[in-house]
Amino acid sequence: MAPSPLYLAAHAFATIFIGFGINAILNPTNALTFFEWAPPSSPSDAQLVNSLLAVYGVRDIFMGLAIYASAWCGTKKSLGWTLIAASAVAAADGYVCYGYGKGEWNHWGYAPVITVVGGLLAL
Repeated sequence: MAPSPLYLAAHAFATIFIGFGINAILNPTNALTFFEWAPPSSPSDAQLVNSLLAVYGVRDIFMGLAIYASAWCGTKKSLGWTLIAASAVAAADGYVCYGYGKGEWNHWGYAPVITVVGGLLAL
């Protein structure tokens, strides 16, 4: 039997989160573009930002792996709630960007999509 479109969407989201995480760890300057923030100019500030982006990257990889684990080993409802939690993280990232003054829609644009897919799975 073919997997449902909702499960395929969940796998796509998981893969995207892992990709963003790897990018944040390996290419922090590029990862900053998703927040629309300029890279810092001083070496000490750059080291701090790169370290924080590594933490951000690990968080994104964790979210992707948690989605995969829920899809493979959990229930349909647990997958749904895991996706809803991931969408809340995206919404929070957007809120941080909003406070900074730009970049929020790079996060708020996809958070509702993940929420809808998660909600349909959690029913």
